[in-house]
Amino acid sequence: MRIAQLEIHPAQLEAYKAALREEIKASLSLEPGVLALYAVSLKDNPTQIWIFETYAGKDAYESHLKTPHFLRYKTATQHMVKTLKLVEADSIQIDAKPM
Repeated sequence: MRIAQLEIHPAQLEAYKAALREEIKASLSLEPGVLALYAVSLKDNPTQIWIFETYAGKDAYESHLKTPHFLRYKTATQHMVKTLKLVEADSIQIDAKPM
């Protein structure tokens, strides 16, 4: 599990969110090892975006980084991101109600 903490250039925020939505949809539909991706923005500072990422394992994460859709997202958004911090995390309990 990983948490990506990003700060986005304000003028690029909407374009970044659109690219992120597209990447999340592709990752979840095309990669069985991507178990969950949740993206949120902080209410008091919407340019701060946190992405909660859950993978089946290290191999699934490393495979994800090499996919065409992820590489396209990274290339398209690199000028939009002011800062990026990746935080490694251990899962304690992850559940969700069926939608």
